[in-house]
Amino acid sequence: NYLKSNAKKLKINPERIGIIGFSAGGTLAAAMGYNYDAKTRPAFIAAIYPWMKPIKEKIVQNDAPPLFIAAASDDQLGFNIGSTELYLDWVKSKHSAEMHLYSKGGHGFVAFKSGFPVDSWINRFADWLLVNNFTKK
Repeated sequence: NYLKSNAKKLKINPERIGIIGFSAGGTLAAAMGYNYDAKTRPAFIAAIYPWMKPIKEKIVQNDAPPLFIAAASDDQLGFNIGSTELYLDWVKSKHSAEMHLYSKGGHGFVAFKSGFPVDSWINRFADWLLVNNFTKK
């Protein structure tokens, strides 16, 4: 809300302010996707290996923002399952969602290089931002 209300002063487009979170932060980003109003609606949501269990209210709103998800199938905490449920919520409600579920990478893959394809998740996110007109080349 701070960024949106100060967008002009910060010289940013309030229509391009989204939310990204990792692990517990991914939980907050995903929760924001279900629970917002006109003033707090993010332009997009990026939930990277979110923990979905704490989110009780899971009704996708009619104007739900586009969603990007990345997780690993071998997530030691099992957050890959919640990631797939989040993805299904979005696509079943006919909203834009993209998910990258890597076979290897474990939990916390953004913090270290593994030598696996998961290392390029940030490139997939950058591609997604570009395709959805949130960034320019």
